[in-house]
Amino acid sequence: MQIWVGTRKGLFHFTLDEKGPVLAHTAFLGDPANLVQVDSRNGTVFACLSLGHFGSKIQRSNDNGETWKELPMPVFPEKPAEAEDLDPIRKDPLDWSVKQIWSLEAGGEDQPGRLWCGTIPGGLFTSNDCGNSWSLVTSLWNDPARRKWFGGGADFPGIHSICVHPEDSARVLVGVSCGGVWQTEDHGATWRNTAAGMRANYMPPEQEEDPDIQDPHRIARCRDAPDRLWCQHHNALYRSDDGGESWVDLGTPAPSNFGFAVAAHPKDADTAWFVPAVDDGCRVPVDGRVVVNRTGDGGNTFASLDQGLPLPPAYDLVYRHALDVGPDGRVLAMGSTTGGLWVSQDGGEHWELVSAHLPPVYAVRVVGDPS
Repeated sequence: MQIWVGTRKGLFHFTLDEKGPVLAHTAFLGDPANLVQVDSRNGTVFACLSLGHFGSKIQRSNDNGETWKELPMPVFPEKPAEAEDLDPIRKDPLDWSVKQIWSLEAGGEDQPGRLWCGTIPGGLFTSNDCGNSWSLVTSLWNDPARRKWFGGGADFPGIHSICVHPEDSARVLVGVSCGGVWQTEDHGATWRNTAAGMRANYMPPEQEEDPDIQDPHRIARCRDAPDRLWCQHHNALYRSDDGGESWVDLGTPAPSNFGFAVAAHPKDADTAWFVPAVDDGCRVPVDGRVVVNRTGDGGNTFASLDQGLPLPPAYDLVYRHALDVGPDGRVLAMGSTTGGLWVSQDGGEHWELVSAHLPPVYAVRVVGDPS
């Protein structure tokens, strides 16, 4: 089993065996690695870097991180002079340029080389050659509803979740902050918003159910039961039983229904993990107690798991890409904004501290044998 960790100051690669996690090597030390992804079809590793003045970069490794090659970035077409594309909050012209790569996912088994890439400010791109070139998905970008999207924690809207259907690569679901849940059934030729059931309590009452302004923080799909999806929304937890067509509010499990991360068990449709925090205005654990909330019955009940996690007072926040579960459904890894990294090998019942001194963690990926 392998664990890849993207942090504010580099990428860290751990191996996990019977003795526990061991640091294998590092890459891009000193540079912010905001996203890491591993293509399960061929083991290719991708690291996305946010280099401030030097912009965003994508690096690819075909030898498990030993060497890296910089790839071209997705690029928006030139903005038409007549385009009336205004930020819905600031009312100023929206800049058609990639600020950050916010999600990267492989296509289906029948699509060698296909990648999906979500960006801030809300652009979705595809590649059919493993990232050597990119094309904007204009059908989504040109949808009139896209002009209603706005930034949540970021200044601009962003696509942070991409869920490719494991049995039908033509079906792809994406989560947008703040823009709702969008699906295609024809490889991206057409799209529709399927955020029915979600509610945005940060909007005026008459706009709360508008699907185009919902803020799903993160969406995860059960691999072996792909109609089951889980969503950590800005102000709720949701479950979908129909492939994301509609969403069921799971109430307010203790200690909170606010957070960013969610991981779906790859085999058991009723099991998922969330990491709660107080609320949008106070992004720290409730009562200074770090817990992972797990449901094993479809969201009817939750258990707050904390064995091996920091004792109060602790103020670790877990970003939306910093919790992951391995393909066996037993190994989880989680990293925090205070540089903590933990691993569980029993579904979250017990956690082992790997390091308390990493840079702030942005993204974690667990890779291994699905058996």
